[in-house]
Amino acid sequence: MLETIYRIHFEQGLHLRPSHLIATEAGKFQSDIRVEYDGKFADGKSVLSLLKLGAPYGGGITISVNGTDEREALLAILQLLSHI
Repeated sequence: MLETIYRIHFEQGLHLRPSHLIATEAGKFQSDIRVEYDGKFADGKSVLSLLKLGAPYGGGITISVNGTDEREALLAILQLLSHI
């Protein structure tokens, strides 16, 4: 399992567009992807689940990836987030 903390730099927090992009990218991988913020957990492949986290600008989300392609999945998600 790989895990990292990512600080949200989107002014509106983890809103619809980044949630959709994360879920779409996560769906390309077999690994389980979980995102946590403030004690709440979300399935990284579910837009609605990510939106329910309510993670604000400046908030740190923990991204956990577990599976056969975990390294590739985590790198792809982090690269995506850095370009939003």
